[in-house]
This record gives sequence, structure tokens and C-alpha cells, in this order.
Amino acid sequence: MRRLFGSVRAKATLGATVVVAIALVAAGTAVLLSLRSNLIVQAGTQAERTAREVAADLAGGTPYDELSLDEDQPVQVVDGSGRLVAVSEHLERISGTGVDTVRPVSPAAAGRDDHGGEDRGDDDSPEPGEIGDEVEYSEGSATIDGDGADYRFAAVEVSVEDKGDLTVYAGSPLSAEQSAVGTALTVMLIGFPLLLAVVSGVTWLVTRRALRPVEGIRTEMAAITASEDLARRVPVPATHDEVARLARTTNETLAALEASVERQRRFVADASHELRSPIASLRTQLEVGAAHPGLLDVAGAVEDTVRLQRLAADLLLLARLDAGEGPGDARFDLGALVREEAAGRTGVTADAEAVEVTGSRGQLARLLANLLDNAGRHARARVAVTLRREGARAVLGVADDGAGVPVAERERIFERFVRLDDARSRDDGGAGLGLAIARDVALRHGGTLTVREAPGGGALFELRLPVGRSARGAGVG
Repeated sequence: MRRLFGSVRAKATLGATVVVAIALVAAGTAVLLSLRSNLIVQAGTQAERTAREVAADLAGGTPYDELSLDEDQPVQVVDGSGRLVAVSEHLERISGTGVDTVRPVSPAAAGRDDHGGEDRGDDDSPEPGEIGDEVEYSEGSATIDGDGADYRFAAVEVSVEDKGDLTVYAGSPLSAEQSAVGTALTVMLIGFPLLLAVVSGVTWLVTRRALRPVEGIRTEMAAITASEDLARRVPVPATHDEVARLARTTNETLAALEASVERQRRFVADASHELRSPIASLRTQLEVGAAHPGLLDVAGAVEDTVRLQRLAADLLLLARLDAGEGPGDARFDLGALVREEAAGRTGVTADAEAVEVTGSRGQLARLLANLLDNAGRHARARVAVTLRREGARAVLGVADDGAGVPVAERERIFERFVRLDDARSRDDGGAGLGLAIARDVALRHGGTLTVREAPGGGALFELRLPVGRSARGAGVG
């Protein structure tokens, strides 16, 4: 059963069918009840009309044996004592009026005033010669000339001068009501299953057509997974519904995944290239030293080892950042950190206000150190560090008096393993990771890192961080 209704199409079809079935049953029941009620009211109206016609004849002084009683309708006239004084012809049996007899008393007895001709003393009884306004209804059965049927009876009171208070019972057959209700019920029992079958079929087909693009997306995703070709995209249907939005979002996810994988591939390739040079240089020096101890360049070996250590540390930090390492929730004075990093560096001046920020003090210290190292490599004589507060942001600036950064390269320099002066950076031990690390740290702290021209020439790197609040959950790019 679970397998049968395991698909969205089957569930949608079943749900639609059940809902329509409940609605049809409710509507059908209401229709049948309304139809039955209306037909019963019509039968009661017809019975009342007949009863009032007989009552009018009685009020006009018509004797019992001269009353015009319809042979096809059961009619009874009962006196104040509850005795049957007149009845329609061919009436063989009756129930529902409270007077089950079908033979009236003798005309002589019926004409005496001592058995029912006197007023019963009811305040609601009509005056002599008047017909009562109130009508009492009841349901029962009657047999006329051998044909039995159900009837709706109406009871009307009339007061006759020499006969006292009389009650006229007249019945109208319910055969029309029963026939109409039975016909309607038969139509519903036949039509409802057919209608449900149509609803099920249409829902199945419509759902199948609506989900066809989803199956195409699934098939293409399976093919992409099998082929590992992230350049492929799922088909986007020419609609403006949820499926089309799903396809577009899936393609955006694939594009982001492709870019991430490509970035990781480039990172691995560049890291391998950067690691190969110091390792090869260090190995060469060690091999020469092993063969000719007097020729061992210890200083060069130490320099290559330090360079290799720095590169490994940078790669490990980037790996942690890419893995989603959070900035932390520590609160500290960024101004104090700026003064600490600037102290002891030749040509570096610091003008830092006390500004509290939240995040990782170690990561922000690494960011600031990378900016100062970069500025120191390109400055002619001095580097100026400033820190101020602008509204809800801390603004850190690192400016040098060097040649600056060309406008076309101001975003490219934040990419990994990018050097504008490749030979100089390699000689200075840089691998093109410092600025990339700095921007990643800034983004994970909910901030920004940009570069522009300094007021006195050179480059000005500007870091903006939120003040005094956690950067956890901040969007990263």
C-alpha cells in the first residue's frame, strides 16, 4: 500500500478524489433532504387545501352524507367527541390521524347534539360557521380500494352551528416525494462514481503533466552526478511556476558548485606549485650539504624553511576558512590590537581610537598583519594606520606611499596566488595569499575590505567591521 501511494502523483490523485467524494456526498445529502422537505411541504399544502374545502362545505351547512369527498384521497371528519362522522368512499384502512376507524357512526347518532354538538370550551376553537387558522400535520398511511400508500395528513378545525366543533383530516399522497427522492438517489449512486472516476483520471493526467519537468530535472541531476560534469545544467521549463523556479535555483546551485570546485582545483594546483619551489630549493641545499658539508647554505635553508612554514600556515588558515570556521563571539578593543601590531614596525604610524568589535582576535590580528606586510613591501618610506568609528561600523585604514594599485587590478589582487609583481613577491617570500586571507577574514566577520588610492598617493586598504555585535551568521562572499 505504501508503495502504491508512494508517488506525489498517486497522493495528489487520492487526495483530490477523497475531497471531491466528501463534497459530493455532502452536497447530495443536502439536495436529497431539501428535495424531500419541499415535496413534503407541497403534499401538506395539497392536503390542507382539501381539508379546508371539506371544512367550508361543513361550515356552509352541507350534511355529512352530501359532502363532496375525493375518492382518491383519504378524508375523515371527526366530531368533538372523537367519533368518526364522515369518511371518503373506498377508504379501507388508515393510520396517522389518530382515528383508525373507517366507518362513520349512523346519521341519526351523528346528528344528535348530545354526543358532540356542544362546544368543548377551548378558547382557540373557531366560532360557529368559522374555519380554524391553525393546521396540524402528520404522516401515516392509508389503503384506498386495495391500494396502500403513505400520506401527509392535514387537520383543520371547523365549527358548525348544529354540529359543534369538527375536525377534518385530509391526506395527500407522498408517492411523488418518494419517487423523486428515489430517482435522485439512483442518479447520484450512478453519477457519483463516474464523476469520481473522471476526477481521478483528470487529476492523474494533470499531475503527470505538471511533474514531467521535475522528472526531467531529476534525470539530468542523476546524469550530472554520474558524469561529474558540473558544467551541465538541468532543463528549465517555459513556465513561471514553482517547477521553473526550482530548475533555476538548481542551475544556480550547480553554477556555484562548479565555481567552488574550480576554485578548489586552482587552489590545489597553485598550492602545489608554490610548495614545489621551496621544497625543491631546500632539498637541493640539503643534498649539496650532504655531499659537500662546506658548501651548505644554512641561511638559505632556514629562509626556505621559514617560507615553507608560512605558506603551510596560510594554506591551513584558508582551508579552515573554506570549511566554515566561525569568527567567534569574543569582544575586544580593536584599537589596542592595531597599536600592538604597529609597534616595532619600521616606518609605521598608528592613530587608533578605542573601538570594541566582536569576533576572532587571532583572525583579525592575522588580517592586520597581512595588510601591514603588504603595505611594507610596497611603501617608499612610511605606512599610516588609522582606526575610527563611523556609526555602527569600525573603519580601519592602512595607507602606504608606494605606487598604488591600478584601478583594473583592485579586485584581482584579492584573489588567491595573485601577484602584481610576481618576481618581487616571490623573492620577498610572498605567495599571493595575504590579501586573499585578509578579505576572507573580513567577510566572515560581517565586514568588507576594499582598496583605493590614498589621499597622498599610494594604496589605501580600508576595512569596515560591525561594532560591538556578533558577526556569527553574517553573509560571506
